[in-house]
Amino acid sequence: MGKTLYLPLKKEWYEMIESGVKTEEYREIKPYWSKRLTGVEHPLFSVRYGYRSANQNGYTHIKFSYGYTKRTMTFELKGITIGKGKKEWGASDEDVFIIKLGKRTE
Repeated sequence: MGKTLYLPLKKEWYEMIESGVKTEEYREIKPYWSKRLTGVEHPLFSVRYGYRSANQNGYTHIKFSYGYTKRTMTFELKGITIGKGKKEWGASDEDVFIIKLGKRTE
């Protein structure tokens, strides 16, 4: 396994991903998430400029935990892009980082 991104989730989102309903996770485009997902605090990309791929940190997998418990699940990471997410899956009206999940590995 390559580099893994670790993210705790609230019950609602964890259970939706675990059941296979939710296939992507969202994070705000803020300096903290920009640094963590792209490696730079103020990335030089924007949907306005047509650059949609954001995974510059080389993540290959994503491990979700149920809050801060030991209950976890791991998925292949298909990619991280920028765009509009699904409101019913927790996305805001603004552009967000969209973390796309592949198949579950554990």
